Amino acid sequence: MKILLKNGLVVDYKNNILEKLDVLIEGDKIKKVSKEINEEADKVLDCTNLIVMPGMIDMHCHLREPGFEHKETIETGSKSAVAGGFTTICPMPNTKPTPDNAEVLKKIIEEGKRVNLCNVLPFASVTKGEKGEELVDFEELKTAGAIAFSDDGMPVTNARMIREAMFKANELGSFVSEHCEEKSVSSGAINAGKVADELGVEGVLPEAEEIMASRDIVIAETNNLHTHICHISTKTSVDMIRDAKKRGVKVTCETCPHYFTFTVEEVLKTGVNARMNPPLREEKDRQSIIKGLKDGTIDTIITDHAPHTEEEKAVGLAKAPNGIIGFETTVPAIIMNLIDTNELTYLDIARLTSYTPSVLLGLKDKGTIEVGKTADITIIDPNKEYVYTKEMVVSKSKNSPFIGKKLKGRNKYTIVNGIVVYEDK
Repeated sequence: MKILLKNGLVVDYKNNILEKLDVLIEGDKIKKVSKEINEEADKVLDCTNLIVMPGMIDMHCHLREPGFEHKETIETGSKSAVAGGFTTICPMPNTKPTPDNAEVLKKIIEEGKRVNLCNVLPFASVTKGEKGEELVDFEELKTAGAIAFSDDGMPVTNARMIREAMFKANELGSFVSEHCEEKSVSSGAINAGKVADELGVEGVLPEAEEIMASRDIVIAETNNLHTHICHISTKTSVDMIRDAKKRGVKVTCETCPHYFTFTVEEVLKTGVNARMNPPLREEKDRQSIIKGLKDGTIDTIITDHAPHTEEEKAVGLAKAPNGIIGFETTVPAIIMNLIDTNELTYLDIARLTSYTPSVLLGLKDKGTIEVGKTADITIIDPNKEYVYTKEMVVSKSKNSPFIGKKLKGRNKYTIVNGIVVYEDK
């Protein structure tokens, strides 16, 4: 099977390419990248006015299977992911049962392969049952296919334990991705401040994120270990990580589209669908997140795709579960808040959504549009304008603050292993 992509703006951070080129795919590999390719192909895609990027990689999402299939499944989540332009996704281990052993982990991997839409590379947990009491067998899980380790949503509060976990993961060429939340100051529904006071709900202190992030930076620096900090949301977190990187600390981090799109004020407009953890912050934090994406402090954009049913979210702001879906709105969030504002370039976006994640996860055949590499490609229409409606949502759950908003930018085609797995009609 040959697929020819014609006249697209090819973006490749690794090779510093931002140029109108053709791309020929043969089988599951990229065969040729050139200004004018006239070879016959089984399928020709006209990519005029479209952006042709290495396949987007989401290092942090939730597919809910096993155990919570009423919210999402590996199949419905994969469909949502490819609709959004993601070719590789890494589900977190807060499922039931937890992938704290090879048997559960392998079942997740096998179901991802059965669905066969995108690459599903799951995280294993750091502690058994994500209870923070006993470490998992890191070597067994890495051998079984764990892409990395996290107790996402349940921070490892024991400093000695997280230190040991970092050592074990690093020895295997992997890392621990830490959900930074100091529980003693983290109770609440939304960011502490004026909006929380106005709505009469308890506010989450920003220190909840920052205290735990600083702990992990200290452990990483003292022991020359790599630590990865999940979904940062505050100015102080950005500043701490920037300073640590300047000192040579092996710390990497991620953020989500909602943290550079919205502030806590969004809660006044969309209520429970603007409740997540960490919560939406203030404008100064949003601007710091953008600055961190721009200067390389923040390594990657992830979705933290977190499906919940409408019934679960309908219990009110104070009691509603945290999280929003995110696969399908990442592209417009990037276009509207980073590209159209001239804050970042498409090369920056390829770095943040594909190249750096591929490096962090050790995916040597991904993250670039290079001859001989696997043909995982995301093709974006940056100019398409539309109102995002509930009926358009592919995910099984519909908990999104983007619903009802006018958006710009949309994924057009998703190619995984040389196969067009999604086309926006």
